[in-house]
Amino acid sequence: MRLGNWDVRPLGGAAGCVTMIILSIVLSILLTLVINLLL
Repeated sequence: MRLGNWDVRPLGGAAGCVTMIILSIVLSILLTLVINLLL
């Protein structure tokens, strides 16, 4: 999968699954903090 200049390769197995879960949690927390700071 290509995102602009980034080549995103899905990680296989349990490590990739855990990484994606942690990444989504961190991104959601960051988004919440940014929205709260802007409002």
